[in-house]
Amino acid sequence: MLTRMIAATLAAFLAFAAPAAAQSSATPPTADERQRIETIVREYLLRNPEILQEALVELEKRQAQAEDRARAEAFNANRDALYRSPNQVVLGNPNGDVTLVEFFDYNCGFCKRALPDTVELLRADPRIRLVLKDFPVLGPGSVEAAQVAVALKMQVQGAKYYEFHQKLLGGRGQATGARALEVAREIGADMDRLQRDMRSPQVRDTLAENARLAELLRINGTPTYIVGDEVVVGAVGLDRLRENIIRARATCARQPNVC
Repeated sequence: MLTRMIAATLAAFLAFAAPAAAQSSATPPTADERQRIETIVREYLLRNPEILQEALVELEKRQAQAEDRARAEAFNANRDALYRSPNQVVLGNPNGDVTLVEFFDYNCGFCKRALPDTVELLRADPRIRLVLKDFPVLGPGSVEAAQVAVALKMQVQGAKYYEFHQKLLGGRGQATGARALEVAREIGADMDRLQRDMRSPQVRDTLAENARLAELLRINGTPTYIVGDEVVVGAVGLDRLRENIIRARATCARQPNVC
């Protein structure tokens, strides 16, 4: 580990040192001069190893800042797809004053654990607009279940879809295409139409859109929530989500385009 850190630091140093040497001399450093520079830097780092830790902390800080900037740019460029896509499922109040976006997987244990939180939020706060983004990352069963869910949205919405969502996500065992179809039948879906809709381009396009948004927003796990302009990762609990919604509501009141 130390060797790799030293090598990385040397590389970074030389990246700056070489142009400086070129500016102060008519010719670039020779191989011998470069070797002497490397030796000096290596000996200095070995005598002062704490500099490596300081450099690593600074590197992580800069990487985090770069991630935040990239995410903010992605927010600004993709707000319509994130909040107003015609492909998404909207629960709660369609005209709510704050939107909670959830990226989830029907086989995600943490999503199952967090389901009562979103149920309670919608029950207790009639001004919340919940947007569901199927993000199947846990294998073929998850993908099949998501395909059924997206196709079902093409024929039922609102309370009926919410019933399907709670039964499938809150149920025991593995979520698969077969299990999702079984739940769809339980809620009274038109099964012939559902089978046809599952083969439609809209199912493929919806899942592709969600995956693209997740990549742009640096989302790689479920559940992940978007609340206002904040990204909340994991099953953080009801109280934490309420705090985020309070902040988002204040932000949305000042900047309606945020939500």
